[in-house]
Amino acid sequence: MNTPHNVESGISRRGFLQVITLGSAGFMLGWVPRDGLSAEVSTTSFGHFVRIGSDNAVTVIIKHLDKGQGVTTGLTTIVADELDADWMQMRWEFAPADATRYNNLNWGPVQGTGGSSSIANSWTQLRVAGAGARAMLVSAASKVWQVPVGEITVSKGVLSHADKRHATLGELAIAAATETPPDPPRLKEAREFTFIGKRVPRIDTPEKTTGRAHYTIDLSRPGMLTAVVAHPPRFGAKVAKWDASAAKKIVGVVEIIEIPQGVAVLAKDFWSAKRGRDALNVEWDERAAEHRGSLELWQAYKELAAHAGAPARRDGDVEAAFARAAKVVDAAYEFPYLAHATMEPLNAICELRADACEIWSGAQSPTTDQQVVAMITGLDPSQVIIHTQFAGGSFGRRAAPDSDYIAEAVHIALAIKGRAPVKLQWTREDDMRSGRYRPMAYHVLRAGLDANGKLIAWHHRIVAQSFLKGTPFAAMVKNGVDGTAVEGARNLPYTVENCAVDLQMPDVGVPTLWWRSVGHTFNGFATEAFFDEVARAAGHDPVVWRRELLAGHPRHLGVLDLAIDKAGAAPTGKGQGRGVAVHESFNSFVAEVVDLTVHDDGSFKVDRVVCAVDCGIAVNPDIVRAQMEGGIGMGLGAALREAVTLKDGVVEQTNFNAYQPLRIDEMPRVEVHIMPSTVTPSGVGEPGVPPIAPAIANALLAVTGKPTRRLPFT
Repeated sequence: MNTPHNVESGISRRGFLQVITLGSAGFMLGWVPRDGLSAEVSTTSFGHFVRIGSDNAVTVIIKHLDKGQGVTTGLTTIVADELDADWMQMRWEFAPADATRYNNLNWGPVQGTGGSSSIANSWTQLRVAGAGARAMLVSAASKVWQVPVGEITVSKGVLSHADKRHATLGELAIAAATETPPDPPRLKEAREFTFIGKRVPRIDTPEKTTGRAHYTIDLSRPGMLTAVVAHPPRFGAKVAKWDASAAKKIVGVVEIIEIPQGVAVLAKDFWSAKRGRDALNVEWDERAAEHRGSLELWQAYKELAAHAGAPARRDGDVEAAFARAAKVVDAAYEFPYLAHATMEPLNAICELRADACEIWSGAQSPTTDQQVVAMITGLDPSQVIIHTQFAGGSFGRRAAPDSDYIAEAVHIALAIKGRAPVKLQWTREDDMRSGRYRPMAYHVLRAGLDANGKLIAWHHRIVAQSFLKGTPFAAMVKNGVDGTAVEGARNLPYTVENCAVDLQMPDVGVPTLWWRSVGHTFNGFATEAFFDEVARAAGHDPVVWRRELLAGHPRHLGVLDLAIDKAGAAPTGKGQGRGVAVHESFNSFVAEVVDLTVHDDGSFKVDRVVCAVDCGIAVNPDIVRAQMEGGIGMGLGAALREAVTLKDGVVEQTNFNAYQPLRIDEMPRVEVHIMPSTVTPSGVGEPGVPPIAPAIANALLAVTGKPTRRLPFT
């Protein structure tokens, strides 16, 4: 809802504050929320979101990491629209690490990016900032020109009056700095939007295409040393002893030190450091290490699945419903560990001084990083300065609760007493074998049908490592249930009176971390693939039955109908088939229709994907489409062949030769259709991922009659 004289998302009138910085730079303003979303802050520590310079540039301070998802454009769009600026005058900067000013409103007093929350939690915040700035400029023009406020218009960054007086935003910035904005300012109606919902050029495209964009991997500091770390081959192992005599002979190697995570080689350049690490002789203490391989873990998971887990959902009397069912359908699904496989391997630069520690990185969770660095160095978190850079992908990897790679860089800098800046650089092999992974998971599902084919019982048991257990966020595990591990299963939208979901969280030494779409990544597959199996067992058309059982969920139905309508007639050629899946994640709704061809040898090719998404107001439709396409590509790669496997506790994959993401010639034709909406925006970074794999499985089931219950397909 867009109301002209009110502020959305629980922001009170008292919640709108302003701060003014006088001088040639113009002025800055912003707001902080109250009502439990953020701690009370004074105006002196107030966060700044909009800066207007005397050069007429409008800079939006971006509190979220842009790791390819386009938030530098999306968040800038929101301000530009309410400000009535010209798109060509818009600029952006990453915010400093300061949760008192730049916290994620969904997370409380924490600054960070994740959960597809960037646009959603900044929507009203930045609209208020832009609208407030506009009101101050208009008020200033009114006083300078001695005309009523209501006679002044703003368009394309120019304030105008009917008597032909005009001024740019920059020309009025200093005068506007003394004005008091309305509390709250008037926000636009949707029909008044200039940029929101329209196509605007991505603001980061020029610097990325010219190579001016700064990624940490590109950066260097005066006198910097590059560090590469030898990590243990088995998770949980520690250094027993090491011999660096051969490594020290490598030209360029400066120093070799032991840190809690392994043995670090510092050199004048990356390749010297890597060659030095390769020459190290390290013996590991593996008494506490994880020694089980994938086969042993699968056996343990299956044994756990035979026993009830902690209840995550319990509706009706599931046992009684199964007892009276005319037919029971059972299935079990297997999902491997997955790597994040970011294009830019993990890295960070650390400069340590007695009174401060500066970090350069693609900071996905600056607050966590500050706390971890402070704990290691003994500094106050306020003395930890983080310079956020573009990140070459993340998919959750740069938001580890223990800031693992940041901690490595700081430990190294501390060991050399800060005498030189340290650039930690992981290799692709480090990412694959020493990283954090999407948990492997084993799902057992049962459905009960009555004599008329009505769904009367549904039970879903999940065996998966917790994303939260053993981390600083362990308190979020409630009654034995990690909510992020059951999301997408606990909130099954289909109408069934008797429904139960429970969770077993095994203890495994392999470190896990949220992977793009988190629990939805496997729960979306299990629920949607099983739904088609049950539908066919009951004699129902899966799409027709979906519509029937989603009657109380209009947004699910909306994307389902839109995708099917846009897909048109299903293919009917030899080996051709169609599958459908619909899933909600991060308050966005996505349906995907897959057309594929199964060849005589059993292989198949995905020919076409039609995607419909309801993400509320689409701030930047092109970016929404790009994120859906990217999510489909990533989910397709994982479905086809991506898997991290272990043998005797050691990860078997080392690089993209063995862990193969989707190749460009395998990307199908993708059509993305956005549901028109006036609802507050929700996320798009992750929701495109969950439906693609089950839609493929359902298409294969339609063609072959055989269910797919193990990923990857190959």
